[in-house]
Amino acid sequence: MKKILALASALFLTSVSLYAQQRAPLVTKQDKTQSSPRLNPVQQHARELSYQMTRDLHLNGYQKTRLQAINNDKQTRIVAILQQNAGNDKLIKDQCDAVCKERDQELQAVLSTDQYSSYYGSRREYNDFSMSYKAQATNDAFVKSVKDPAPVSSKGATIGPARTAK
Repeated sequence: MKKILALASALFLTSVSLYAQQRAPLVTKQDKTQSSPRLNPVQQHARELSYQMTRDLHLNGYQKTRLQAINNDKQTRIVAILQQNAGNDKLIKDQCDAVCKERDQELQAVLSTDQYSSYYGSRREYNDFSMSYKAQATNDAFVKSVKDPAPVSSKGATIGPARTAK
């Protein structure tokens, strides 16, 4: 009888451990190769623009999703243009205007006539916000340098606390 009871309990424990192994883990590992939108300043800038446009134009869920995809794409392209052509303001303006015209065409297919009319009347402000990424990135770098300054050095020597003389 003891052998049957021991065998039954061993069988029960084995089945419980197999069940536990088959279940999905409660904590999932984050993919470290993909940057989080919270940490990606380009996507954050596009998200802020999308939020403003969603609120101003009274968009529904489908329109909001499409708008976010369009703004992410266009903001990524605008930032690439700003970085590639730094110092050549005329070329930057020409290329960014072309990207903004593409956004206009894509939004015309997503928005209603009234929404597009409202967007078209305010598009200069939206385009200016997209172009302001350069200034914002500069400000972010300044804030980071103030919050986390690099150590001051001269020929490899760092400045530290003073020594007391004996």
